[in-house]
Amino acid sequence: MRKASRLFEIIQILRLAKKPMTAAVMAERLEVTVRSIYRDIAALQAMRVPIEGGRGIGYIMRPGFDLPPLMFSIEETEAIVLSLALLERTGDEELKLAARRVNQKLAGAVPAPLRQAMENKALYAWGTIAPAPAGVDLAIVRRAIRDERKLTLSYRDEMGRATERMIRPIALIYYSQTANIVAWCELRQAIRNFRGDRVEACVEANVFFKGEGDGLRTLWTESWTEKPLAANA
Repeated sequence: MRKASRLFEIIQILRLAKKPMTAAVMAERLEVTVRSIYRDIAALQAMRVPIEGGRGIGYIMRPGFDLPPLMFSIEETEAIVLSLALLERTGDEELKLAARRVNQKLAGAVPAPLRQAMENKALYAWGTIAPAPAGVDLAIVRRAIRDERKLTLSYRDEMGRATERMIRPIALIYYSQTANIVAWCELRQAIRNFRGDRVEACVEANVFFKGEGDGLRTLWTESWTEKPLAANA
């Protein structure tokens, strides 16, 4: 474990501890030597982190020490940076804006070693960027999934046939080409996948399916075959 990550882990251990923590216990948890813990504690105290205690009796952190509510290691920060970069490849404009805001908030909240890991631009998500579907705002679909609210779709299948559908949306699948809306279709009385780029219009209905979402998702996953995610409306 890198020293920067270890320092953050020690802070987290002491913040959550209900009694003094000895160097030996922390060393075992972090898989380092006791001497390394002593050096790290001294380094944190030099940075004015309010750690009290000593060898043999254990260490505590004084209440009121102000840290961001979440603290990430360098590896965890890199995972977040790459995950946010992958969102740039979707056609969901609201999620892409949200990802940029998250990056800005993280960069402003994390300590300097992690900020450097975020800003060094050494991690990239490469590949085709999906265009935003013209007929549906994916933010509306995500909100309908959360609220368990029905949607009315004007949909055109792969043969060009137009239909009107009332659906109960339960999931979104993001591909490099488009996004698929997974839903219970009231016309077909079955789970169907609707390609976002074939939706010509999408309107929120003033009808809900409260309490049904989890059961429909279970039905969906239990019905998976070799190609469970293909559009089949």
